[in-house]
Amino acid sequence: MLSTLALFASSRREGNTGKVVDRIAAALAIEVVDLTRVRMSAFDYQHRNRNDEFEPLMDRILGYEQIIFAAPVYWYSAPPPMKVFIDRLNDFLDLPDLRPKGRQLRGKRGYIVATSGIDAISPAFVYMFKETFEYLGMQYRGALHLNCDGGYTPGKFDREIDEFVSLVRDSD
Repeated sequence: MLSTLALFASSRREGNTGKVVDRIAAALAIEVVDLTRVRMSAFDYQHRNRNDEFEPLMDRILGYEQIIFAAPVYWYSAPPPMKVFIDRLNDFLDLPDLRPKGRQLRGKRGYIVATSGIDAISPAFVYMFKETFEYLGMQYRGALHLNCDGGYTPGKFDREIDEFVSLVRDSD
């Protein structure tokens, strides 16, 4: 299996998406990085935020071949910590000293894990990730979306989660 890391963002670590990503992480024996616990400032055109934890986090991420982006759908979009993370990727495209590292995202495989209270994932949510992956030269490999209206119930989504785990594991 290719090396894989999950990036997670939600206002509730133990909420629906947290439970789903933890189940996936356990099945794949991978680490989950909770972006809400990373000291990461919003994008700044003057790049005055280079002393936060974003660059060290990116150095870790670049060591992986596959990245799972896990978040609940908030008003057709990702939660603020995930959006800040995506915005900050510009640092690795704008700054001459970081650009060689930014190019290391090319060819990496990206996946989406999302929960919401409806049956179909928001096309706007998926579009944001797919377009980001394409712009960075990453490969979009698939998504798992679960309707957790009423909460996540262990066992209820085993088939869907197992299929996603197989997709990530067998992605060679």
